[in-house]
Amino acid sequence: MNKQILIQALLAKNADSRKVGALCRYGLALALTFVSINAAEPLTREQVLAETLHPYDGPSARGVDISTLTGKVMCGYQGWFNAEGDGAERGWVHWTRHRGGMSQGNAKVDLWPDVSELKADERIATGFPHQDGRAAEVFSSFKKPTVLRHFEWMRDYGIDGAFVQRFITDLGDAKALRHNNTVLASCREGANRAGRAYAVMYDLSGLGAERMNSVLDDFHSLRERMKITEDPAYLKHHGKPLVAVWGVGFSDHRAYTIAECRHLVESLKNEGCAVMLGVPTSWRELTRDALPEPALLELVRLADVISPWTVGRYGDLEGVKRHGEKFIEPDLAWCRQQRIDYLPVVFPGFSWHNMTGKALDQIPRQEGRFLWSQFAAVKQAGAQMIYVAMFDEVDEGTAIFKCANDVPPPGASTFLTYGGLPSDYYLRITGTAASMLRDKIPFSQTIPETLISPLKSK
Repeated sequence: MNKQILIQALLAKNADSRKVGALCRYGLALALTFVSINAAEPLTREQVLAETLHPYDGPSARGVDISTLTGKVMCGYQGWFNAEGDGAERGWVHWTRHRGGMSQGNAKVDLWPDVSELKADERIATGFPHQDGRAAEVFSSFKKPTVLRHFEWMRDYGIDGAFVQRFITDLGDAKALRHNNTVLASCREGANRAGRAYAVMYDLSGLGAERMNSVLDDFHSLRERMKITEDPAYLKHHGKPLVAVWGVGFSDHRAYTIAECRHLVESLKNEGCAVMLGVPTSWRELTRDALPEPALLELVRLADVISPWTVGRYGDLEGVKRHGEKFIEPDLAWCRQQRIDYLPVVFPGFSWHNMTGKALDQIPRQEGRFLWSQFAAVKQAGAQMIYVAMFDEVDEGTAIFKCANDVPPPGASTFLTYGGLPSDYYLRITGTAASMLRDKIPFSQTIPETLISPLKSK
């Protein structure tokens, strides 16, 4: 039978039921034919956009006030993990250093996620064994139930939401675009269901010269097809949808210029958005990690919010204190004069041993004291909003979500743990700090006893 006739018969609105019934025996063969044809054809960008970008029509719970960034503790959400068999057809991404499976000598992460709450179809076995011989498992950000659970954790621990990272250099590849769009859609649903806020953060890292229009094109796709800025959970600031642009003014030889960044910021603002800029630590002085270009300060003055990147800029409690005095306090004073909001970055610790071969536990967490000291420093300086780097980044050991103490035994790859502390300890610290930011609990230079006492009793 001619395939075109078969297709027309199956799709016809008023197809005779007997005719359709007679054609059923051809259905399986036809489906297999379509699978074969589609598998041979490369995925196109337009196919991905049509498949993944739709307005949200699910439930939306009342929760945090999405009208302002003020008073919020927001996390960075990478969502960049893939695993073989997750449906994304990308193999292992961000779990491994090289091609091939996640096994001894090929791990890229320093922390191991706690997957005990994930359902069986969310967990993916690796080539690592536990001490008792069980296969150690990880997750994929491509699986919606896992992302939804992450936003439930934010709700359960009092974290306001997430800046969903969107690496612009990934979006040229159709499969990577599909992954990024799928994760963004899951974050949107997670935020709506859990009553959290979310916003898009464009990371410009790796972007070539004269490519800023690709950022705008992507944002237009999200806004027109996904209606993202009309979403009930999308974060606004000063009455406008907030878009974050990270990677502006760094002195690490980026191909794009300050002038190109200005074009992007002006375009977003002309389209009715508030803009947050992720800038270097030394943006105000135009030294060290910042380009020595006065045009950077002119660009910063256009922003609604600025967020200096501080991960790795200090590594102990004394360093936190010095950083607050040298950078945060004068930064805030400058921003107040310019009527710009200031979003300081805090992080729990740092380690990228498996990624780079450098020392394991390069910036120790000190059982949460390092992170809490930063929360205290930015609150004491007068900050009204905080950005936590990161929610899920086990690559560089900055994750605050649930991580395991039961990790694969040492070998060619070695993993950090939370030192026997509960897997949710850093979620609890972050949620408690959010209460301190909003003056719901007294200010404290040290971790409150309400967090420590239960641990002492165990």
